[in-house]
Amino acid sequence: MALAQGDFDRWVMEHGPSLYRMAYRMVGDRHEAEDLLQDTFRSAWKSRQSFDPERGERAWLAAILRRRVVDHWRRDVGNGFRLADNKLEVGIEGADPLANDYSDDMQHALDCLPPDLKETLLLVVVAELTHQEAADLLGIPLGTVLSRVSRARGKLRDFLLARASFAKRVKHV
Repeated sequence: MALAQGDFDRWVMEHGPSLYRMAYRMVGDRHEAEDLLQDTFRSAWKSRQSFDPERGERAWLAAILRRRVVDHWRRDVGNGFRLADNKLEVGIEGADPLANDYSDDMQHALDCLPPDLKETLLLVVVAELTHQEAADLLGIPLGTVLSRVSRARGKLRDFLLARASFAKRVKHV
């Protein structure tokens, strides 16, 4: 299918913000995320003949972005996910920090997630793919996506609640 310039421009406007958030959350640097997003749209335009409307435009763009991010990690292993050994096993109750927008604390918590959980969560929450679209993109069963998203959310919640509790205790000292 040939993609017209007007349709592509609409995609940039419609999907750019969520793809940028996804790129930023995956690499943790605004400038790198902007570069990755630009590379993603450049690749999409060059390969527009291969777009399958049945797959969905956001899923197609997210798949391209994911490949650009993986390429980025391979080039710069020092800035990739090396935090998979971090264990987030804290059970503290309190206000739900996930109710707020993304923050530096959220970015730090995301960086502490194992790569498979982080990537799956970002595809569903930030890139706004359906669970099925994320499963198709990652080449894994739907149940695995559901499980990963649930575990990632739980780990984020535990991490952020523990951090908030710690900040509260330090403030009172």
